[in-house]
Amino acid sequence: MRLIDDQNNQLGVVSLDAALRIASEKGLDLVEVAPQASPPVARLMDYGRFKFETIKREKDQRRKQNVIKLKEMKLRPKVAEHDFQTKFKGLKQFLEAGEKVKVTIMFRGREMVHQDIGRRILDRVADDARPFAVVERQPLLEGKNLFMILAPSRQGSASSAKETASNSA
Repeated sequence: MRLIDDQNNQLGVVSLDAALRIASEKGLDLVEVAPQASPPVARLMDYGRFKFETIKREKDQRRKQNVIKLKEMKLRPKVAEHDFQTKFKGLKQFLEAGEKVKVTIMFRGREMVHQDIGRRILDRVADDARPFAVVERQPLLEGKNLFMILAPSRQGSASSAKETASNSA
């Protein structure tokens, strides 16, 4: 087998017994890296340390991932003005926090006949949210629900950060 030491130097082609002897002399593990190669490639390494560093790297990558949460705001076609404003305040907070929002209009029974009312409500939400959000997915009917997805806009989150900084000063 072809042997590579812990400093990535090739020690050449050696027998399995010789490779195991060298590994035990150096106090390292013999790990087969490429069994399909001709001859197979093995490396001298501290396998416990290698495994520890691999797990640590994976944890760091997971920690650095940007997980986008999708919040949902549910409305009805007969939503009152005050209820709309209250829901819209929550929607605005979610978007300013950098989260996407799915706005859903739920229809029941005969309300399905008046889908245009639901579309008008979603258009109003999109217009009111234009300074700090962009429409990521246009209104779409899925079963008895009409929904639209809003994402925070770059300029909106930057301006809200400036406002927050000026308010705290």
